[in-house]
Amino acid sequence: MAQEIFERYEKKYLLTEVQYLGLKRVFEDRMTADAYGVHTISNIYFDTKDFELIRTSLDGPVYKEKLRLRAYGAVNEKSTVFLEMKKKYSGVVYKRRVPMELVSAVLYLNNGILPESENQIFREIQYMKQRYHLKPAAYVAYDRVACYCKTDEELRVTFDWDIRCRNEALDLRAAAYGTSLLDAGCVLMEVKIPGAMPVWMSRAFSELSIYPVSFSKYGRYYREYLLREEGAEPEYKQNTVKGGRVCA
Repeated sequence: MAQEIFERYEKKYLLTEVQYLGLKRVFEDRMTADAYGVHTISNIYFDTKDFELIRTSLDGPVYKEKLRLRAYGAVNEKSTVFLEMKKKYSGVVYKRRVPMELVSAVLYLNNGILPESENQIFREIQYMKQRYHLKPAAYVAYDRVACYCKTDEELRVTFDWDIRCRNEALDLRAAAYGTSLLDAGCVLMEVKIPGAMPVWMSRAFSELSIYPVSFSKYGRYYREYLLREEGAEPEYKQNTVKGGRVCA
């Protein structure tokens, strides 16, 4: 069982269409799009029955954590998905993930059937899952373009749009539909950096009046929609609340 570990700072920005197009022009000479092009990322977020993890996260603590199952592109039972444990402490993001076939991930998450091989990361995920009695809570999908700096590949920027969420059909094989979180034309940008942001990027953000925001996709969905259904079983109760979409 392979494993992956990431440690970095992540800063988020909500862009208007004008700001996004302005940044594209700046990035042309300094950033390179990765080989995946435009692709859909889908996630199942896990939480307690009373949404303890996301409630804690929205309070802005020094330390917070989450567990999700992530897939890239179209998904079937044999697709490789990633069981991810993401933690944030004093502004630094630590992501530890294990790739698995979807069928194995489902057997583990839904029925507690362990994979044939384990490693330290998986054991940490197992501890977290059992400690909080986690279960599927929300589906979050979006379309993404990612790029990296030509002179420092550890500096990465992602652009996400059409963020859609739901609390029904919590299956990565299902269609990527759901309630939209952003207005048309709005883009969520994430800058992932190992240290300080380069001067040229900071200058471009300043010239385009782009400023960091606190934005969690699952957190926004919980606050604007699931909170209104507090006490219901999120997997089975269909969300019908409208509104709440935002843009910078």
